[in-house]
Amino acid sequence: MPDGKKACDEQFMRRALELAQQAAEEGEVPVGAVIVKDGEIIAEGRNRRESGKNALCHAELEAIGKACRVLGGWRLWQCELFVTLEPCPMCAGAVINARIPRVVFGAYDPKAGSCGSVVNLFNFPYNHKPEVSGGVLEKECAGLLTEFFKNLRKNKTPASNG
Repeated sequence: MPDGKKACDEQFMRRALELAQQAAEEGEVPVGAVIVKDGEIIAEGRNRRESGKNALCHAELEAIGKACRVLGGWRLWQCELFVTLEPCPMCAGAVINARIPRVVFGAYDPKAGSCGSVVNLFNFPYNHKPEVSGGVLEKECAGLLTEFFKNLRKNKTPASNG
């Protein structure tokens, strides 16, 4: 990857990390996402499953929905998605349906990652096959998740035995 492209990828991933940090501060699993068109961020999202009490409130889906509204259509064929955690099956499916040509993610997800860790949905014979770049700022993205879950376990109080 050319140095200029790598620097741009890291710049956009840093913004996604800021959004993930905001999610963590709100008690959400820290995942952030941005949609980029022509080198500019046009939409952002962060995980809001707990506050929204909704399984669909993933960072990627929020960013994709906002990008569709900004561009006035559902085809995001000129955009790129940057997300701090490897997309799950639902979000990978949304990428396919939105025709996003490139996905860049930070941390790999060995439990639900659908861009290569558990399965690569983009290798199946769907009508759209995005390019994928994983591991961008991986240590920072994974570290944020590790710290969040470490703090979550530490702050849980044992149930009272009465």
